Amino acid sequence: MALREAGIDQPRREARILVAHALGITQEALLGHPDVPADAGAVAWLVARRAAREPTAHILGRREFWSLDFAVSPATLIPRPESETLIEAALAWRPERASVLRILDLGTGTGCLLLAALTEFSGAFGIGVDRNPQAVRLAAENARALGLSDRVAYACGDWAGALAARFDLVLCNPPYIAESDIPALDPEIRFYEPHLALAGGQDGFDAYRTIIAGLPRLLAGQGFAVLELGRGQAEAVAAIAQRAGFCIATRADLAGNPRAAVLFFAQNGKKLFGRAGKGD
Repeated sequence: MALREAGIDQPRREARILVAHALGITQEALLGHPDVPADAGAVAWLVARRAAREPTAHILGRREFWSLDFAVSPATLIPRPESETLIEAALAWRPERASVLRILDLGTGTGCLLLAALTEFSGAFGIGVDRNPQAVRLAAENARALGLSDRVAYACGDWAGALAARFDLVLCNPPYIAESDIPALDPEIRFYEPHLALAGGQDGFDAYRTIIAGLPRLLAGQGFAVLELGRGQAEAVAAIAQRAGFCIATRADLAGNPRAAVLFFAQNGKKLFGRAGKGD
């Protein structure tokens, strides 16, 4: 099989996804009716793209995040399940959801973090910032598709440099991969996802330094920030945060890796524990 020879994990599952996409039906429908005829040429084209290690999400043009459907493109990172930990951490830190009225998402990409947060903090208004105009357009399209356009605004800019407002919650999945580590990434990431959204400078922490330095002027009095962490980065990010005057707590993803860093002013401190489910 072409997908197995290309080194694709779970090639049978991937083939099923591609065949269902070619037929315009769900995988469940395909399993229930495996004899449905498919256009062999269309399937072969999709398989060839995946065998070239193009991400499945790009081929489908969609990716689920926080049980929401997002359009994706090569202009943005593909939403990943581990990033849902940031939403869980925000909900665990601020269970009184009505107190979060203003949310900022730095490097918004598809808008997945901001739009997922808006579905949970139902009284909030959000601003998403990205330096890539194509990402800004895509995030706005996702907001429209999810019926959230009236609760969000997007801007093209370099982090929060052009903003003069304070927020109850700041979200960010920054570029955190050291430049020297990028050549070792999987082809799906290295060749198909935007370099600027991956590369965190020589040591991987450039974006953290910039973002954390700007948080004191961005956070409201009771505000807090939730930043995604790469594997093994929690200690270094904590040191950056503490030098900037913040306290920090972390939350692990399902694999047990510290994935979300919650930054807060000392007077707002408390222990972060447990896992906040999507319906909690």
